[in-house]
Amino acid sequence: MFNNKSILITGGTGSFGKQYVKIILERYKPRKLIVYSRDELKQFEMEQEFHENCMRYFIGDVRDRDRLVQAMNGVDYVIHAAALKQVPAAEYNPMECIKTNIHGAENVIHAALSNNVEKVIALSTDKAANPINLYGATKLASDKLFVAANNIAGGHKTRFAVVRYGNVVGSRGSVVPFFKKLIANGGDHLPITDTRMTRFWITLQQGVEFVLKNFERMHGGEIFVPKIPSINIVDLAKAMAPKLPHRVIGIRPGEKLHETMCPADDSHLTLEFADHYVIQPTIQLWASVDFTVNKLGESGQPVEQGFEFHSGKNAKFLTIDEIVAFNHLAGV
Repeated sequence: MFNNKSILITGGTGSFGKQYVKIILERYKPRKLIVYSRDELKQFEMEQEFHENCMRYFIGDVRDRDRLVQAMNGVDYVIHAAALKQVPAAEYNPMECIKTNIHGAENVIHAALSNNVEKVIALSTDKAANPINLYGATKLASDKLFVAANNIAGGHKTRFAVVRYGNVVGSRGSVVPFFKKLIANGGDHLPITDTRMTRFWITLQQGVEFVLKNFERMHGGEIFVPKIPSINIVDLAKAMAPKLPHRVIGIRPGEKLHETMCPADDSHLTLEFADHYVIQPTIQLWASVDFTVNKLGESGQPVEQGFEFHSGKNAKFLTIDEIVAFNHLAGV
């Protein structure tokens, strides 16, 4: 579906953007593939690797509505990956996080509608479900904006959906590269925030594949959640450095012990498919849509009342050996 199409990805120089561009170029023949981000150095470095004729590198910030409108001219599909993501940084710089994650989402929606973009998928996070930190709260607001944008669309063909998943193995700023650096530098221990801590675990490749598939699945208004395993932070440390002792340092500002991707409060809206869940819109959209059957003809069933997809109660936890294999698969 991406052949001869124009695609724009906000925050395109990030971990997700690079992997997404790599896969699109390997599998499809897009008319244009636009990387939209604010860092000229990262764009320069990315251009050394991806310099096909279809590639375009646009300097711009999602806070800049006019630049987004200009950048989306003639675009068919948009992936909104730009965000301020670091939990402690968001706690200390709340207005900056709001400007990028909420006002930026508004601007992406406005620009997509102004250009009659066909489909938009916004990347979310497990921290948007029952948020306790500012980052999660801004991403929840962003999710709500993208779902409601399907009503704002009016006569436009543009449809919006959200993809929500957990920690990406090896992404910049995450725990795996942090541990790797400590180990490489000869650290005498690994810092553990809390021995009870759990997280959802997904590779970058899996995340990109899930987003690509949901462009085909979406009606508009869904929050797509992949079925992925959990890990315990102590098991991760043992998998990466079996002989290093651990030191408990306490939870960082705004951090949770466990994460949730499908809250119990949304169980009446949640559908289970073979390899993912769909959280249906809380509001009535532009038309009656049967979300139990997606655009690919896959069927889902309502979950039990009170169901939640919770990292600490997940049916699938990775063992230490499985974490080693999973990290190797992710190239970390």
